[in-house]
This record gives sequence, structure tokens and C-alpha cells, in this order.
Amino acid sequence: AALVVAFFWYSLAQIDYRPDFSFLPDFRIRIWDGFLLTIGVSAAAMVLSLLLGILSAAAKLSRVLLLRDLSSLSVVFIRGTPLIMQIYLFFYLVGTAWGVDDRFWAGVIILSVFEGAYISEIIRGSYLSIDPAQIESAKAVGFTRLQLRFVIVPQMAARTLPALAGQFASVIKDSSLLSMISVVELTQAMREVSAVNLKLVECYLFLGVLYLILTLPVALVSRLLEKRFRYEG
Repeated sequence: AALVVAFFWYSLAQIDYRPDFSFLPDFRIRIWDGFLLTIGVSAAAMVLSLLLGILSAAAKLSRVLLLRDLSSLSVVFIRGTPLIMQIYLFFYLVGTAWGVDDRFWAGVIILSVFEGAYISEIIRGSYLSIDPAQIESAKAVGFTRLQLRFVIVPQMAARTLPALAGQFASVIKDSSLLSMISVVELTQAMREVSAVNLKLVECYLFLGVLYLILTLPVALVSRLLEKRFRYEG
């Protein structure tokens, strides 16, 4: 961290630029509102993307061919195209067609669909990593289909939770692209502040710090979960 800070500070010195953050208190309300909106969008998107990911993974593991194909096609499309394209496509085309004009909830839905495709693969991969012999053994000793959850769910949790924590950090960072449809979250708020005082470097350095405040706790939880569910051998 010290080396990174020193590198950027040396780069600023090379162009004889002296950062001045004294303007930040004047815009504290605007920045705070954007910070809270980012938390709200990210929290709502985390919950909804998890639900969509579970449904999508269940569809891909289904015995119904139509469900498998539709889920696979949607996951391939969403993961294979950039989020910014999906934001414009869904907001201005799909959102207009279906009357979704609330930019907050439109942003939550778009972000949830995008992240849900990745969560779907995380959940599906964790399920497929379970040794089929364990399920067969459980059936052999009399476990019903409903009781199999006692064999499957704990192992899936061990494999899924650390990766999910990392994906949730991506939800927070990807929410910055919602500024493209004028959702006044943290990035849009800082963009407006920089347009007023023209202090682009200071605004975006401070923006990076604010995103670190949001993502570092998630990264810490992810590492703790990895240690908690790490089994030797």
C-alpha cells in the first residue's frame, strides 16, 4: 500500500501537481447521499442477484430440457457481453417497453441480472463438485430426496460462501456504471462535484478511498470464510 501511494505521489510530483482536498467539506452532503445510495443499490442487488443465481442454477441442473437451454442461453449472453451495454439495452429498451422508469430499481434489476449469471455458475459448480458417491450412499441408508439437503447444503455452503463474498464485492464496484443512466450513486455524485470545481484528480482519488471502505470489509469476510471452510486433504 505504501509503495502504491508513493508511486502515485511521485507521478503527481512529476507533473508538478499539488492535490488540494479542502473543497470536500463543501460537498459533504452530496457525497454522503451518493455513498448511501451506493450502499442501498448494492445491498438490494446482492439479495436479488443471489435469488436469481439460485433459480438459474436450479434451471441449469433441471431435467427439463427447455429450462436448461433457456438458462444456459441467458447466462452465456449476460456473461459474454459488457455490463454497460446491458445497462443501456435494458433501461432504454426493455425498461421503456415495460414502464420501468424508476432509475434506482431499474439499476438494481440490471445489476442483479448481470451478477446473478455469475452467481449461477458459482452455485452450479459447487453442486457438481460434490462426489456423487456421497448422494448414492445417503440414498442407500434411507435418506429421502428432501433429507438429501443435509448432505448437499453444508458442502455447497463450504464451497460457495467464499466465492459469493468475492462476487458481492464486484456488485459494489459494478454499481458505479449505473451512473451511465443518471443513478446518482457515489460515482455520479463525484462526477458532478468534479464538474463544479474541475478537481478531477482529487475527486477520483477520494472516490477510490470510498469504494475501498465498502469493498475491504467484504474482502475481509471472504478471507475469513475461506479459512473457516478450508479443509486439509
